Amino acid sequence: MKRPLKSSLFKNRGDSSMLKQFLLSLVATTVSIVLTFGTSAVIEHYQKEKDKREMVMMIICDFDKTIEQVQHADSVFYEAFQAQQEVAFHPECFESHRSCFLSTLMITYIEFTETTEKVFSSNIETFNTLGNVNFVHEVSAFYNARRYYQENVLDVFEKEVVGSGLTQSLEGLFSVDFPAHYMYNKQSLLDMQKIRNRCMQMMKVSEEELKAFSSQRMVVEDNSEEYDLDKQLSVQEYIEAENNLSQAKERLKQDQ
Repeated sequence: MKRPLKSSLFKNRGDSSMLKQFLLSLVATTVSIVLTFGTSAVIEHYQKEKDKREMVMMIICDFDKTIEQVQHADSVFYEAFQAQQEVAFHPECFESHRSCFLSTLMITYIEFTETTEKVFSSNIETFNTLGNVNFVHEVSAFYNARRYYQENVLDVFEKEVVGSGLTQSLEGLFSVDFPAHYMYNKQSLLDMQKIRNRCMQMMKVSEEELKAFSSQRMVVEDNSEEYDLDKQLSVQEYIEAENNLSQAKERLKQDQ
């Protein structure tokens, strides 16, 4: 009678051991699944945050490039505005300021790169990536302000100076309203800067972080910068040629 009891005991121990192994295997499998999916979720979340950050930085860098161009126009308009005021009181200074008025023609060559704007506005995934309605609204406001600036400041100025003869005579110079152009340019510049600063604060982007990101992109944008430099040199050559031509005409009059 004792042997069956002993056999039963060993059987129970065997069942218990198998159960433990099964439970350990189940736990290990469950932990493995959790770790696998959990790690994937963490990686996916990290990648989304990285993509979001890069897109935010790319957009603000585009803002800064635009603002830099508008700031350049602002300084040119201001110099022309001051020179025009001086000539208004001292007409004899017209010739000495002629190169300043010629330099304003460079403003008509300003062009904005719309690559980032098109990526932002044409892809629904952009909105999903950014995930911030207020930021999206501010970005749209900036690009609307830039479009307004192009149409109501740059295009208007170009129409006014083309054929005006602003460098040929006092009448031509005074036909260009430099005070108004300077004021409109300044207001557009301030509006863009405000939007840019709000975006920086909203997305918690530091100037140091933005500078580091910009430095990484400089290598890629070297060719475009060379193109802009070549264009500026071409305008400078035009200004010098105009000055030489004017002096030649003046000498011809004196010889006659």
